[in-house]
Amino acid sequence: MPVHDPPAAHLTEAEVLAAASSLVAAFRATDTRAYFDSFAEDATFVFHTEQRRLASRAEYEELWGAWLADGWRVEECLSSSPLVQMLGATAVFTHDVRTTTTIVGTTETTRERETIVFHRSGTPNRSILAVHEHLSPIPASATEESTP
Repeated sequence: MPVHDPPAAHLTEAEVLAAASSLVAAFRATDTRAYFDSFAEDATFVFHTEQRRLASRAEYEELWGAWLADGWRVEECLSSSPLVQMLGATAVFTHDVRTTTTIVGTTETTRERETIVFHRSGTPNRSILAVHEHLSPIPASATEESTP
């Protein structure tokens, strides 16, 4: 008889907000391990700055490593206008982010909208991991949102 994982319990908005906060904090700190521990191994990534979709966490980690090798680091990352859409064991988190990065002494600030899809696994530890991230630029004409 096949063994099946138990069904994943529904997420709560508080759990999703906590997972998103942890992910953003790790990114803000350029904490590679904590940041990538927030993602499932098979997570996918769509960034407007990249030529193609990244089809796994490992692909993104390789890109991140190249950025670090070039001297890149995050100076600040401010999240605002969060929205959580609950879908059982899955949730869609969207927010606006203002990120300041430095690479070899050059500082750049970007304003972007980000969507992160979180999912609670049915495995015994029932971890909440990001399974997809999509980043797009905020049009220059858009008004600034305040940080809650």
